[in-house]
Amino acid sequence: MWFSTRRCFLAITGIVFLWLFMVLNIPKEIEDNQKDNYGSTKKLELPEDLQNIAFKYMEKIQKRKKTWLTVGISSVSRWDKSSLLYTLTSLYHSLSLAEQNRLTVLVHLADSNLVWLKETISHISRLFGTQILAGKLLLIHAPSDIYPTEDSIPDEAHRRKFSKENIDHAFLMSFATNLSTYFLLLDDNVFCSPNFITHIHSKVTALKSDSWAVLEFSNMGFLGKLFHNRDLPRLAHFLLLFHKEKPLDKLILDFRTLLVQQNPIFHKPFLFYHRQLHRNFDDQEEKNMVVQETDPNGPNNPPGAVFTDMKVYDVHLPWEAYTLDESFFWTYDVKKGNHLTVILNRPANLSKVQVMTGSIVDGKYILEKGQVELGYNPEGMLQHCTSYAILGYLIQGQLFEETITKIQGYHVSCVRLVVNARQVGGLMIRHIYIWEEKADRSQ
Repeated sequence: MWFSTRRCFLAITGIVFLWLFMVLNIPKEIEDNQKDNYGSTKKLELPEDLQNIAFKYMEKIQKRKKTWLTVGISSVSRWDKSSLLYTLTSLYHSLSLAEQNRLTVLVHLADSNLVWLKETISHISRLFGTQILAGKLLLIHAPSDIYPTEDSIPDEAHRRKFSKENIDHAFLMSFATNLSTYFLLLDDNVFCSPNFITHIHSKVTALKSDSWAVLEFSNMGFLGKLFHNRDLPRLAHFLLLFHKEKPLDKLILDFRTLLVQQNPIFHKPFLFYHRQLHRNFDDQEEKNMVVQETDPNGPNNPPGAVFTDMKVYDVHLPWEAYTLDESFFWTYDVKKGNHLTVILNRPANLSKVQVMTGSIVDGKYILEKGQVELGYNPEGMLQHCTSYAILGYLIQGQLFEETITKIQGYHVSCVRLVVNARQVGGLMIRHIYIWEEKADRSQ
């Protein structure tokens, strides 16, 4: 096997070197070397004092106190360069200080592009330097020789992709083995529910520690899978043995079965969701694939801005209720008259409106009493609608109105969700979906 613990140590040492460069202002000639291809024969030469600092830091990491949970993330370069930063921000902002003290975050920067590595480490060190220095946020990078040559993998792009992903995560899990008691696998493009460690701890406490192999806190691929750390060496070896055979989520299912857990054990409501954004596609083939996956009869949510006078978390922001993915707006202790308002960039003719609140699984955190209104006649620099008409009332936290009259649905500039009674506790506004009449979409 081309994988070894020694290489893992050397990789984390190298990434600490790179981080120190970011903090201590990289000399120009070294910065130029960062732009070489990953397979280049050029090597970064570190001054001896920086090497000593890095090795002292590594000794500190090795002596760190074992935490209850390690969150493992493998990240590669994406078109959305902020996805990993957003995930880390969501993760830390979702937790209290006491919860953060029980956590180690391990990030495998699994891309061969050294320019991307430099930029990513620079951003992370600026935003999360405190966590790095405390040994609570660890960045690792696998050397290129742990990966097989492309000649050894069938000439199929998707197979090469999941083969690399399996090896990336085997490296991640191998390094995480002695960091904590439990290991949680996340993606690099997710957001986290508030206080997720407390919820995970409650689930683990409710089960006998030896009665499960994998707990699932999401139903999306490998996202939100929890393992005993003692199982990580076997899982990493399993991924390496079969890295060319199946994608990561399928191999995890096989591994769970081998550990004699036949059925999944879910925690509901789910605690982790993928974050997806609209993008401009440069690749026509990729664009065509996305178009084929889009429901032609689904909502299209014309461009607009979202405003609210409800309390706002740093993570689950108001605009997330108006996206077409699985993100949501989280708030709490709402009062009568509070609102969440979508102000469209231009008046639209609507055929359907749907508003969904509460958890998708068990219906908790719904808006118990509320109504949806359509607004007209915008004015002002920061536009607001001067008149509103009630579209309907929420029933069990939901509204779906698909019989909007032309008089009511035409020239709509605002869609507003209004709270009709004080409500203590959390409120999850999952979706505000709008269907604009197809004949008018090109206007």
